[in-house]
Amino acid sequence: MTFRVVLHGVESTGKSVLAERLARHFNTIWVPEYGRTHAETHGVDMDEEDLLTIGRTQAAMIEAALPAANRFLFADTDSLMTAAWADMMIGHVPEVLLTYPKADLYLLMEADVAWVPDEVRIYGDAPVRACFAEISRNMLEKSGVVWAPVGGDWDARFAGAVRLVEALERPKRSSGFDLAQENE
Repeated sequence: MTFRVVLHGVESTGKSVLAERLARHFNTIWVPEYGRTHAETHGVDMDEEDLLTIGRTQAAMIEAALPAANRFLFADTDSLMTAAWADMMIGHVPEVLLTYPKADLYLLMEADVAWVPDEVRIYGDAPVRACFAEISRNMLEKSGVVWAPVGGDWDARFAGAVRLVEALERPKRSSGFDLAQENE
């Protein structure tokens, strides 16, 4: 069985770096964020069609990578994060973004590290970043997926993520999968 693990959260919280680092640690592969590539190619002023393309392409990339994964497949975002982007950018979520396959675990990257600007990051202003972080968290809650927050410095993020991912392979307790306990 291959467990899908998606890194979710606002810009500049270490999703790409952590996805790659986790893949190396667990001797598997990771799927980069297509939305970044799309923004670098087409610009950051996106409409609904751009966001639908990003969600569809990201889902296809994840599905295509599954056969090559070793126990875990890490993805630097999926269509639920694209849905959060849609809510932030265009004020609504196209329903199709909520229909793609969901991960076994979402790691919500907390916005508790400094924002680093680059050519495609646009929500660095503290109040706007906080708003986007809330939208991102709400998207996971509304979707009913299994998720856990990951925060702290870079080493704490990695250590917490490793514990959470390792817990996926443990037999479920009678009380279920307790992510809060795993993330301590």
